[in-house]
Amino acid sequence: MGPNALAQVLRQVSFENSDQNLLIGIETGDDATVYKMNDETALIQSVDFFTPVVDDPYIYGQIAAANALSDIYAMGGKPILAMNIVGFPECLDQSLLVKILQGGADKVKEADASMAGGHTVKDDEPKYGLSVTGLAHPNELMKNSNAKPGDKLILTKPLGTGVMISAIKGGLEKGGSENPAVKSMLELNDKPVDILKKYKINACTDITGFGLMGHLTEMVKGSNVNIKLNTSEIPIFDGVIDYAQMGLLPEGGYANKENYKNMVMGKLNVDPDREDLIYDPQTSGGLLFSVPGKIADKVISELHNNGVNKSAIIGAVKQGEQGIILS
Repeated sequence: MGPNALAQVLRQVSFENSDQNLLIGIETGDDATVYKMNDETALIQSVDFFTPVVDDPYIYGQIAAANALSDIYAMGGKPILAMNIVGFPECLDQSLLVKILQGGADKVKEADASMAGGHTVKDDEPKYGLSVTGLAHPNELMKNSNAKPGDKLILTKPLGTGVMISAIKGGLEKGGSENPAVKSMLELNDKPVDILKKYKINACTDITGFGLMGHLTEMVKGSNVNIKLNTSEIPIFDGVIDYAQMGLLPEGGYANKENYKNMVMGKLNVDPDREDLIYDPQTSGGLLFSVPGKIADKVISELHNNGVNKSAIIGAVKQGEQGIILS
């Protein structure tokens, strides 16, 4: 059972939460849950882990940690505490696990958070990730369900990590930090959040396993809006379209397309190869911001000037029937 199917199962479970301090739960499919501690502090909690995406155990540990930390940034928070989640086979050399954990620890340190232990189980294949706790002011939280008509959509990292991971596993690409997609997966999403906190941000989410289309779907449904997506403006890693044409779109991409294709209300001269990539499951992907249209160009300029060079305006939020128009 894949992650999309598991998510659907989870939403069939009744969670009866009467605590008024639970500000964000499962209802909107946000990136993390948020609990109000007092008028000045909200606690953000998230968890994520997965099997190796590259051969290098240290890089794998870093990517898994960056991916888990991203959920806290997507809510407008700052990570403060992390705990390891590990599944590891007895048949593998434990030195590999040490490198995985060191990668995670170093990435948590880079985020200026503290690593505080974790839990390990025996498993048939390696799995690694983090449970992460963060903090934010209750009035500064960012949700995925508050996009407004007139907003523009800004994506901070290119798409295509799913396809690139397939190419790496197939021996067509190297999986080291010199690979642009690997380098991107290693990058924390803290810088865009720090830059955009000075602006009015209506909605935010990070792009992970459900692909751009899955996270747009959550934004559309939670915000009760219509979105026009400019597929030609979406940044994509070099070489990814060629690999997708070779059939390297991962299984999760086909599952995402099946789950979210009904959200497409219309298509206007869309390149089918680029369309496939909006369903590509991302690992440690970028942030997707919904910002008032009048400040979008200024925001993009500031992101570019501060090193978030691949950021792009990829669409607009409209009033109307819930759905997504591809152009």
